[in-house]
Amino acid sequence: MDKTPKKYTSQTLRIYWQHCIRYKWMGLFLAIGMLVGLAGDLITPFFYKNFFNILGLNNFKLAPELVHIILIVLLINGISWAGYRISNYLTNIFEGRIMRDLLNTCFAYIQDHSFGFFSGNFVGSLQRRVNRYSRSFEDICDLFIWDATPNILRVIVVIIVLLTQYWKVGLAVLAWSIVHTTFNYYFTLYRLRYDLQKSQTDTEISGFLADTLTNNINIKLFTNLKFEIQGFKNLTQKWYRMARKSWDLDALSYGIQGGLMVLTEFFVFWIGVKYWQQGLFHVGDFVFIQSYVLLTFNNVWNFSRYFKRFFESMADANEMTEILLTPHEIVDIKNAKALVVNKGSVEFKNVDYGYYENKEIYSDFSLKIGGGEKIALIGPSGGGKSTFVKLLLRYYDLASGEILIDDQDISKVSQDSLRKNVSLVPQDPILFHRSVLENIRYAKPDASDEEVIAAAKLAHCHEFIQSFPDKYETFVGERGIKLSGGERQRVAIARAILKNAPILVLDEATSSLDSESERLIQDALKNLMAGRTTIVIAHRLSTVMQMDRIVVIDGGKIIEQGKHKELLRLKNGIYQKLWNIQAGGFAKQDE
Repeated sequence: MDKTPKKYTSQTLRIYWQHCIRYKWMGLFLAIGMLVGLAGDLITPFFYKNFFNILGLNNFKLAPELVHIILIVLLINGISWAGYRISNYLTNIFEGRIMRDLLNTCFAYIQDHSFGFFSGNFVGSLQRRVNRYSRSFEDICDLFIWDATPNILRVIVVIIVLLTQYWKVGLAVLAWSIVHTTFNYYFTLYRLRYDLQKSQTDTEISGFLADTLTNNINIKLFTNLKFEIQGFKNLTQKWYRMARKSWDLDALSYGIQGGLMVLTEFFVFWIGVKYWQQGLFHVGDFVFIQSYVLLTFNNVWNFSRYFKRFFESMADANEMTEILLTPHEIVDIKNAKALVVNKGSVEFKNVDYGYYENKEIYSDFSLKIGGGEKIALIGPSGGGKSTFVKLLLRYYDLASGEILIDDQDISKVSQDSLRKNVSLVPQDPILFHRSVLENIRYAKPDASDEEVIAAAKLAHCHEFIQSFPDKYETFVGERGIKLSGGERQRVAIARAILKNAPILVLDEATSSLDSESERLIQDALKNLMAGRTTIVIAHRLSTVMQMDRIVVIDGGKIIEQGKHKELLRLKNGIYQKLWNIQAGGFAKQDE
């Protein structure tokens, strides 16, 4: 993955700008308030110059003039204070709204990525990228509004004033500012490679941490804690090396800059002394130069921090920008129509597909399922059964061929309308860390509590839900971990019942159930399958005996198909062999 800042910095700033422009009037008033406050900072040194020049005359009759100057300074500082406070208030609203919008943009765009995208990215890393994106905007916005822009304006105004009032001093300060800023810019770019590697390692640490926390039970089961600790240590050591290198370069940079500042300050005051000897400088001039030179030093000195903050924030933001610039793999065609399902027929027509270029799953695969027909897909693992379901739901696009539902090509209808017409009960259902009620209702967000409970009863969830202390308001834990495998599967079946889609896919829907639970659910499934096109993927052949048709798939090809009794009569057939194994083959092998 290319992490060079030149690749994404302009795109990141463009995305930020597109979000900022929505609040342009607020941004304008914010800038006006900032300029008012900044003007006060730059004007007051002129009045202090006159104040100290009058004070140096030791003429007490001039006291009213000093009071007059103090009152003017008070008024200017009051206006400046008001300008800064208005800007501060508007900044809170401006940044807060844009950060909210950026989070919403990232959430919506990531969620719309394909199934394959999520298969290839750690959830923890994606979460970190989203969070860092809005925080990076906040840091960059603060940098421009409160730090870089005001300081640059201060330096420009100060140098112009010094050049017009004391040109030798102004020339010295200008030369120092140019050398200092140029050095910082190129030095920061040099150090950036380490900041980028540190940021990338930080993301790797987040992904590793999320992966190991999710698989904590496997770490315990295989007693591999020491192995995982060492892997985590390797990543943190890599992060330490990059961070240490960056910090060491910081120390070197500050040392060089500090030396230049000391020399420049000496030279400025040496010039001032020469002017004083010629009668051109007074006490007020020294105070004026001191305040302006120190103001310039402080602001230019901070440029190095601004460069560092900017590029570090860009490094954090660029990881998310890369995702925002990655086109969605599965997209609706322009003006895609909604899928209309009447009969529910499904047809795979000359389908070619493979996850990788050199690994083909289907080649010229065709299968037609009539409306309301109930078929079972069986066969050895890796034969293409699960891929069939993923292609039907359009998790992936085909290399060639068509998938039709009621003669409508699913690649030409909207994805939402497609998936609304298909209910899936997966082998390993994943639930939200929400209540049982919310998880079941997820299939039909506007369903009443009574509809949810009715679906739960049909799926035989109601019994175990009632045993929970909070009943339907019980939270199920991350991914539903507080429920057993069988309980999660029954919740998934309840969702499918509530969704009431015309096409039903059962992917090993009873694999995690004990015999008693399976018996209870078989009746519910019969009711659920009534009048629906049903596709059942199962290894337990006892669950597919009553299907209208059984299709045996191996190597992405249909090897056999027919009813249960028809397939049993095929000599040396795959279905017959599988049936013999499950119906008593293990006992024969033991003999």
